[in-house]
Amino acid sequence: MDLTMLPCAHCDVLIIGTGIAGLSCALAAAPTSHVVVITKDTIAENNTAYAQGGVAAALGPEDSPELHASDTLAAGDGLSDSHTVSRLVNEGPERIRELLNLGARFDEANGALALGQEAAHSSRRIAHAGGDATGREIHRTLSQAARLQVGIALRERTLLVDLLVAEGHAIGALLLHLDTEQLSVVLARQTVLASGGIGAVYSRTTNPLVTTGDGIAAAYRAGARVADMEFVQFHPTALATADNPLFLVSEAVRGEGAILRDADGVAFMPEYHPRAELGPRDVVARAIYDRCQRAGTNHVLLDCSPIGAEKFERRFPTILRACLTQGMDPRREPIRVTPAAHYHMGGVRVDADSLTSLPGLWAAGECSCTGVHGANRLASNSLLEGLVFGSLSGLSAARRSRTEAQEQLRAAHPPHGEPAPPAPPPEEIDQAIDDLRELMWSKVGIIRSREGLEEALSKIEAQLARYRKPTLTRRGVELANMLTVGWLIARGALRREESRGAHYRADRPERDDDRWLCHITNRLEPQEGSESARSVEELQEVQA
Repeated sequence: MDLTMLPCAHCDVLIIGTGIAGLSCALAAAPTSHVVVITKDTIAENNTAYAQGGVAAALGPEDSPELHASDTLAAGDGLSDSHTVSRLVNEGPERIRELLNLGARFDEANGALALGQEAAHSSRRIAHAGGDATGREIHRTLSQAARLQVGIALRERTLLVDLLVAEGHAIGALLLHLDTEQLSVVLARQTVLASGGIGAVYSRTTNPLVTTGDGIAAAYRAGARVADMEFVQFHPTALATADNPLFLVSEAVRGEGAILRDADGVAFMPEYHPRAELGPRDVVARAIYDRCQRAGTNHVLLDCSPIGAEKFERRFPTILRACLTQGMDPRREPIRVTPAAHYHMGGVRVDADSLTSLPGLWAAGECSCTGVHGANRLASNSLLEGLVFGSLSGLSAARRSRTEAQEQLRAAHPPHGEPAPPAPPPEEIDQAIDDLRELMWSKVGIIRSREGLEEALSKIEAQLARYRKPTLTRRGVELANMLTVGWLIARGALRREESRGAHYRADRPERDDDRWLCHITNRLEPQEGSESARSVEELQEVQA
C-alpha cells in the first residue's frame, strides 16, 4: 500500500478513543499541543457512558488512600503493581475535584458528596451521579470541555486500521473514514491509545458492541508488548434478557442490600464467601454460574426488597427504567440476573508514565495494562484509572512531542501490509464474528479448562489464517482485531496453569504463587527474511 498517495494530516498528539481516558488525555495535552482525537462511532458510544455505579476515591472522613490501596491490592490477588496503585489512590481525589470544577454534578447528602458502598471496599468511597448514571455525567462533563478547548480536533466515525511504524517508532495511524469508506493517514509526534475494552469478543457482555479490542490488537501487531490478557472480569449481575449487549445491574444495588437467591428462593451467597453478596466479583460470578448449572437455567434472582421501593427509585432510576422495559419491577419482585463479560484487566503494557514498549506510543484506560488491577479489578476503580492515567498520558505525550521531530511518511509502514482481497461477503464476516463470540463465552469464559482452551485456540487459529489481514470495512477490521484479542486471551489462559482472580481453571483450581506470581506478556517479533512475525511470550515479575 502506497501511503504517500493517501490524504495526510499532522498533529502533535493523536488520541484513539473518546471515553474517560481519551478525553482526559486530550484535555491534559491540549494546552501545549495540537491534538487530534478519533473514535470509530459517536463520541458518546463507549464504556464510560455506560458506567453506572460510580468512581472510587478516598474522599470520606473515615477513609484514606492507604485503605483504598489495601482494598485494591487485595482484589488484585497478588498481581497488582503497588507503585501504580499508590499513584491511583493518591491522585484520585484531586482528579474528582477537577471534574467538579469542570461542572460535573455528583450526588450530595447533607452538603457533601454522597458516598456509596460496593463489594470488597472497606469504606463508603463511591462517588456517584444521577443515582446510577455516573459514567454518563462524567462523559458529559469531559466531552463538553473537550469541544470547547482550543487545540482539540474531534473526529467521529473514524476507525483505526493500523498504527504506523518507522524505524521502531510509532508515528501515527492509518484510518478508515466510515461515512466515505476512504482511507487517510495522520502523522503524529506521539500517539495515545485510549480505545477501551474487549467485551464484544464475548456473546454475553455489558459493554457496547464497539468494544472489539481495536487498540490492543493494533498495538500488538505494531510490536508493542501486551500483558495479563487472560484476566477478563465477568460482572455477576446483568439483566437476563435477549438484549445484546446485556443491561448492567450495578454492584451498588448489592451494596445497598439486595440479596441473590436461587430458583427456590434460597439466599446462596453465604455458602460461597464470608461477605456474601459483597464478596469479590469473580467469586460472586462463579457462584451464580454454578447455581445456574445446577438448576439448568440461565439466571438467578436478585431480591431488591431490602433496599425499599422509595430508595430504589431515587438511587437507581436508570436500572428501574431498564427493568420496567423488560417487564420486571424490582420494587415488587426479584429480577432475573446473569453474569456477563464486563472488564478486561489486561491490555497494552505501560510503564509508570503510560508509555508502551514501542517508542512514540502511549496507552491509558481499559486498553492499557498499568498493573493497577492485577488479576481482578476492584469495583469502581476503572473510571478512576481512566481519569488518573488518562491525564498522565496526555501530559507525558505532550511533553515528549515538544522534543520529537515529525517523522516522514515515506518511512512508515502498517504492520498488516497489504489488505486481503477479495472481500468476503458481509454475512460471512458477521457469521465469523458470531461464532467467535460464542466460542469465547463457552470455552474462554467464567470457568475454563485445558481441553476447552485448546479447542478454542485451534478454532481461532484456523480463522486467523483466513481473516488476519482485514478487508477494509468496519466489520472486516473488527473481525481481525477480535480474533487477535481472542487468541491472546485464550493463549494466556492456557499458559497460566492455576486459578487467580478472574481467571479460573477447573482443572487447576488453586492459586500457585511458586510458579505464577508473575505477568504473562506477549509481543510480535518480525522474522528476518520473512513478511511474517512470531509471538514471543515472556514472564514478568510483579513490581513490588
